[in-house]
Amino acid sequence: MVQIILVLILAYLLGSIPSGLIIGKVFYKTDIREHGSGNLGGTNTFRTLGVKAGLVVTLSDILKGTLAASLPVLFNLDINPLLAGVFAVIGHTYPIFAGFRGGKAVATSGGVLLFCAPLMFFTLLLAFFISLYITKYVSLASMIAGITAVLFAIITGFIRDWDIPLLVVVFLLASFVIYRHRTNIKRIINKTEPKIKWL
Repeated sequence: MVQIILVLILAYLLGSIPSGLIIGKVFYKTDIREHGSGNLGGTNTFRTLGVKAGLVVTLSDILKGTLAASLPVLFNLDINPLLAGVFAVIGHTYPIFAGFRGGKAVATSGGVLLFCAPLMFFTLLLAFFISLYITKYVSLASMIAGITAVLFAIITGFIRDWDIPLLVVVFLLASFVIYRHRTNIKRIINKTEPKIKWL
């Protein structure tokens, strides 16, 4: 039991590593929390620091989720990797290393699915880029990717065996992502949400 608790704490701490803050301060002498949306995630990094920094931060945030989800396997613990992944997402969103002001859970959630359900991850990644290409809204593409993950879990459940833990976690993560984008939804409706210019 102690090992499980320690691994979940470690997963949270991994998720708490503020990639955007580190990249911004070390390489650009910029605190991205003071620019754009004030968010520490990849989207605000893209807007504030550019494509190169945005890609590095997004990949780092994805890998946080993947590594955290792998911890139960690495330590040979009898818990679902999804649980450790959820703790990483919480850490990313409410990071102890950055005043509990983090990202919107998209990339790190994707990283968890990269480890736990790779086919689902690449499906929602495709949905994300198609939506991004069509709409030019990162926020909308992120929410569509979350909805795609839920639909994927439901459809595969009908086709094959149901993976209830995966379905529950994916539904919770997608709902959380949409909740975290509630201000973006208002801006999209009001047509004030910034569009990307690099795709």
